[in-house]
Amino acid sequence: MTKVVMRVLSISITVLFCVLVVCGLYQVGLKCYDFGYRVYTEPAVSQDKGTEQIVQITEDMGTKELADLLEEKGLVRDARLFYVQAKLSGFKLQPGVYKVSTSMTARELMAAMTPVEEEAEE
Repeated sequence: MTKVVMRVLSISITVLFCVLVVCGLYQVGLKCYDFGYRVYTEPAVSQDKGTEQIVQITEDMGTKELADLLEEKGLVRDARLFYVQAKLSGFKLQPGVYKVSTSMTARELMAAMTPVEEEAEE
């Protein structure tokens, strides 16, 4: 009788463990999907006119520091998300002082902080 009880208990624990692992993987998958979706669809912080801010990018500032600065100034909601967006965008953010707004999307912010190179005249 105790062998049967121990076997049932062992199977129950194994099934419970498997269910917990599957639920955990499902939750991680949802979070990853949500983050990936937001990389390409995150709206601007302000939908209206927005507030203008001055952002200074220094020579020694990396993308992570810039993302943290933009979040601190209220220009982006999530610094980690902006960091990924900047790395995937292909924009080359240049040092300088820029006037940007909370009504700009991440892509618009990056475009504003990437000076357009003038084409050489022929």
